Amino acid sequence: MTFSAQDLRQLSELGISKEKVLSQIKFFKNGFPFVTLVRPCTIGDGLLTIDPQQFDSLIVLFNQAASCGRVMKFVPASGAATRMFHSLTTVYNHYKQFRESLIGEKTDNPDVHACLVFIQNIDKFAFHEDIRNLKQLVNEKRYDEIMRLTLTEIGLNYNALPKALIKFHRYQDHSRTALEEHLVEALSYARDAQQTARIHFTISSEHRDLCNALIQSVLPRHEKTNGKWEITFSEQKKSTDTIAVDMQDEPVRSEDGNLYFRPAGHGALLENLNDLNGDIVFIKNIDNVVPDHLKEATYFYKKLLGGYLIQLQNQVFHYLQKISLNNFSEAEINDAFVFAQKKLSIPFPEGFAKLPPGKQSEILFDKLDRPIRLCGMVKNQGEPGGGPFWIREKNGAVSLQIVEKTQIDVQSEEQKRIMESSTHFNPVDLVCGIHDYRGGNFDLRQFADPETGFISIKSKDGKPIKAMELPGLWNGAMAHWITIFVEVPLTTFNPVKTVNDLLRPEHQQKP
Repeated sequence: MTFSAQDLRQLSELGISKEKVLSQIKFFKNGFPFVTLVRPCTIGDGLLTIDPQQFDSLIVLFNQAASCGRVMKFVPASGAATRMFHSLTTVYNHYKQFRESLIGEKTDNPDVHACLVFIQNIDKFAFHEDIRNLKQLVNEKRYDEIMRLTLTEIGLNYNALPKALIKFHRYQDHSRTALEEHLVEALSYARDAQQTARIHFTISSEHRDLCNALIQSVLPRHEKTNGKWEITFSEQKKSTDTIAVDMQDEPVRSEDGNLYFRPAGHGALLENLNDLNGDIVFIKNIDNVVPDHLKEATYFYKKLLGGYLIQLQNQVFHYLQKISLNNFSEAEINDAFVFAQKKLSIPFPEGFAKLPPGKQSEILFDKLDRPIRLCGMVKNQGEPGGGPFWIREKNGAVSLQIVEKTQIDVQSEEQKRIMESSTHFNPVDLVCGIHDYRGGNFDLRQFADPETGFISIKSKDGKPIKAMELPGLWNGAMAHWITIFVEVPLTTFNPVKTVNDLLRPEHQQKP
């Protein structure tokens, strides 16, 4: 590809190198290599359960770290609610076509059925009181107007808002958005000795003012009695955007002649996480929250996972300190080797035990001097998404990874069988240790796998184009971290993927 002077100015303004663009175009032409699954992780083989006898001591360890201000939450919150309201939008856009089946309240169309469920249960949604003249509209069966007032700027404008700003739960004297529920969670397990909880949201620029306004409106409700927040925002960096190409893999341009770039998915948020200079960081999806009466299990397992991470991190730091001081006996090398294999599921090259102690120490240091992620996993209930697997690396080694279906070759019966035999699912319930043993921060970008990602078909100006997403934040972006998978109960996983998920008992008021 030849870059014009205008292209070079544009790339300079975006902070994107020519080499990066050329690399992306190469992936469009050749595709991303598939992940090679070896087997799913199961209890005792890459997936562990925490001994209940350790619960109390681990929670004490976590509380001590939180008290010292080491803990914060990181919540990707820029995702639009478009998918959440997809069925309503489809029916609203073609209301005349579906009117008869809506009024008759009998249909085989899944979108119309979802719309009927929504309308028939409208008074159970936390936002129903914000819909003007709702009772009259229901009585008159003016379903199109109910959807218009829910979806468009005439009313709540929910189809244009991020999930963070959708009201999820009702309480006796107020309702809460998903964002507010995350704030409440942070106050309950991430407060320091000064009663301050640190929480960071990634948002889109067009919703920054709305997010700020919401936060200012809810502060008085909580801070008088529960503590206070240190809230920060960031936006996905333009330098992480990826170029789009046409169906012949030629770069797409806008009407002004500029190259056309698109946001590169949540994997781009690795840059935001890297900029935080955090220590113990919890990562959780914006839509995975519950009302207060069900939060206790969430708090307990957050503290438990955090305590277990800190316990492992302390041991890792001990070994790294000894190696760095060249003060490592052969007995300690063996202890570190067993610990890395048994507790961290780190594979070692064949013949490791026969290597000279100096070489063993060198390998151990390389394996241990990495950020750590501890990932909660729930039993598979058929939810779409990734799971925990042993995979084969290009160099022949194996490693633990969270793998999505899009990353495997579904034409391979063996790979498909391994994927489908997974017993556990990734709910995005992570706690990350991103300090190194010296007390500084890792450059997290050094531990990503640039050869992971995926390509999808989008449209621009009515024409199909190819778009690229970077390695997922908990997939390729963390590929070379120390990874520990821990089973957690299903009660800690309560996502809201469609608006009608809010009708599930776990999202309703306490009986």
